[in-house]
Amino acid sequence: MPDKKLDSFDLVSSYAGIDPSKIKIDDTTLRDGEQTAGVVFSNHEKIRIAQLLDEVGVAQIEAGIPAMGGDEKAVIKEIASLGLRASILAWNRPVESDIQHSIDCGVDAVALSIATSDIHIQHKLKKDRKWVIDSIVNGVKMAKEHGLYVSVNAEDGSRADFNFMVEFGLAAKEAGADRLRFCDTIGVLDPFQTFNVIKSLKEAIGLEIEMHTHNDFGMATANALAGVKAGATWVNTTVNGLGERAGNAALEEVVMAMKYLGHIDLGFKTEMFRELSEYVARASARTIPIWKAIVGTNVFAHESGIHADGIIKNPKTYEVFSPEEVGLQRQIVIGKHSGSASIIAKFKEFGIELDRETAQDLLAEVRKAAVELKRSLFEKELMYIYHDYLRKTGRELEPDRG
Repeated sequence: MPDKKLDSFDLVSSYAGIDPSKIKIDDTTLRDGEQTAGVVFSNHEKIRIAQLLDEVGVAQIEAGIPAMGGDEKAVIKEIASLGLRASILAWNRPVESDIQHSIDCGVDAVALSIATSDIHIQHKLKKDRKWVIDSIVNGVKMAKEHGLYVSVNAEDGSRADFNFMVEFGLAAKEAGADRLRFCDTIGVLDPFQTFNVIKSLKEAIGLEIEMHTHNDFGMATANALAGVKAGATWVNTTVNGLGERAGNAALEEVVMAMKYLGHIDLGFKTEMFRELSEYVARASARTIPIWKAIVGTNVFAHESGIHADGIIKNPKTYEVFSPEEVGLQRQIVIGKHSGSASIIAKFKEFGIELDRETAQDLLAEVRKAAVELKRSLFEKELMYIYHDYLRKTGRELEPDRG
């Protein structure tokens, strides 16, 4: 039995001591997001997305892969020349030609990415661990000679041997790397495993760590936050969770979860989140699901009678934060599961005051119509039901004939 009774869950202590100014977002919508199967951003769209990311408060923008050449290299160079507040980072293999392409673009930071799990090293690279270490050390040294900020990306780090990860991290650190990006490339960790490995890795190498988490098992955001709890100071995100396979940790989810679950305000213009999400959704031809966490329209849509009644009395009964904070609006939806309080509140929006008896009568008609139509009702349909009710009860107002 516990020694004392807890009045409420302590949601703050596990984040205690974390300095919000030390936590930074590196957004990879323009790189990993565009690697989503079937997604291509135009140059204009990439520039606009970079500008929006900068405006909302992203500290670093992973702009793409200069070694691809052509339009990709040209637009990265243009983004780097915009004078944004955010650092502009380019993705590279740890090879001289890739790094030179990034230097040509004028970026101030590079990510040098290489596989660290044995399955990748042996079957994809067909090399050995020594080759991996030598490659990353040489790449870091070249990048640092050109004054670049360097993130070393441990691809498939979540399946790598831990001792090798430590060796990899220490070698990169000694060569001059600024941080280690820990990649849960295929999303196989849970938050408990993530916390343990990041805490141990941080203690072993003493280098800043960035979380790069994928959503294959629906844990990308949770794993990113677990990493921060364990000492990571950077989080790699994408808008809407866009990304390969099941996607990456979603920018809007990470920022809002940090703010309201961890009480760590990163200072983002969160009221722009819906605008940003809509733009990326259109550019990627991927619709925002209405149930999407943080920015989905149903996050603030209430139909159930009990829920709607609570929201009408006090929004905090079923909303952790206001819809305006992320650029949305609250909706009281009228349908099968509505209650009389919702009916009264909805008609009040139309300038019509209903008594409780009338609301109950209308509610029966509303539920019948919703079942027949298999959906909630439009406002015009509600007015039709209301006028039909007035006619049936002999209360319809005579038209004003002047």
